[in-house]
Amino acid sequence: MEYRILIVGSGAREHAITRSIRKTQIDHKLFCIASNKNPGIINICDELILGDIEDVDFIVENAVQRKCNLAIVGPENPLFKGVVDRLKENNIPSIGPTKDLAQIETSKSFARDLMKEYEIDGLPIYQSFSSMNGVKEYLNNHGEDYVLKYDGLAGGKGVKVSGEHIFNHEEALDYCQNIVNSNGKFIIEEKFIGEEFSLMSFSDGKTLKHMPLIQDHKRAYEGDEGPNTGGMGTYSDKDHSLPFLEKGDVSIAKETNEKIIEALFKKFGERYIGILYGGFMVTKSGVKVIEYNARFGDPEAMNALSLLETDLLTIFNAMVNGDLGGVDVRFKNQATVCKYAVPIGYPTDPIKGSSVDVSMVADNQVISYGSVNAQNDKIILAGSRTLCITELGDTIAEAELVVEEKISKVIGSLFHRTDIGKSELIDKKIERMNKIR
Repeated sequence: MEYRILIVGSGAREHAITRSIRKTQIDHKLFCIASNKNPGIINICDELILGDIEDVDFIVENAVQRKCNLAIVGPENPLFKGVVDRLKENNIPSIGPTKDLAQIETSKSFARDLMKEYEIDGLPIYQSFSSMNGVKEYLNNHGEDYVLKYDGLAGGKGVKVSGEHIFNHEEALDYCQNIVNSNGKFIIEEKFIGEEFSLMSFSDGKTLKHMPLIQDHKRAYEGDEGPNTGGMGTYSDKDHSLPFLEKGDVSIAKETNEKIIEALFKKFGERYIGILYGGFMVTKSGVKVIEYNARFGDPEAMNALSLLETDLLTIFNAMVNGDLGGVDVRFKNQATVCKYAVPIGYPTDPIKGSSVDVSMVADNQVISYGSVNAQNDKIILAGSRTLCITELGDTIAEAELVVEEKISKVIGSLFHRTDIGKSELIDKKIERMNKIR
């Protein structure tokens, strides 16, 4: 049987997925629905189809025309639009949950309510709002320690943390009012103090196979300063944990992901087939849940897939067939570091239209292209995160040195965080957690 695979999305995450699939010995063809001419994906896929990756009709039409028998949905917005449901109606199985199940990411209030209903630990004190009624009083009860979350998709930029993004109740009320004015909903919840980490798991709806734990760096500038971004870089350690975590923290995160999958099945009676991404924070009082995502993280996918030893297409096939428990999913016992180069001005006012030169980077297999366009043999900035470089090493420090050397050779109107993966930053995190605990 020939696999005819449709990839939805054309960022660095999807570049990493296509590159990983291409390693298989299984007969297949790759098609990509893309919003930009990603040069990495163009070189890998059999066909790149430019169009709106959120247009469900367009996606399904192209999948049917090309006789696809597997779809892999990269970004969250098509999941929110119900693309998996429509593909299912056309007998095309997907790596990605249905619209109902994807609410674990697409609705912050749904995710919190699910945890509450099924008594899953790690839940903050919270309340959902669709108007300004009671907001001021609820904020007063929380004092200066609270988090505001837009109840929907905002590209990782819909969360405002007191003391970091919002500095008084007046600013908080303004943010909430703006959401209400646009007919949106939001939640206010208690602020956790600690270190964040991510755990992604392959799921067939019954069995989970966990990936190495990863830490992302959302802030744009050195020392975790500046505005939130989609993620400036990530690292993982060779033991598949993180330097500031204890063994029990890892077990709790894995158990929590498993309980979420079980709760979703109980609620909807259907299997969650896809990637479940738990965003956690380890605090003085244990491991807490920050959020859930319904797909591979970006840049976390680059770390995990660079370590994956098991054939990715074999894993995906087992997921859609409910046989994941029979697959031995293995990862290399090495550390990884991934760093993004982004346009000057990102994330608020990024440069667009200028070219990027990667000819000085010796091994282009370590580059995952993001928001760029291939144009007349040039790589042109498209406005968001440009490209990332991922490397492995026996230690985090070793991987970081190689990444830093290579990403510094990328020429263009770009910047990157030099501190991600460096011992100085990681030691600060370890010291901070020792004080918190």
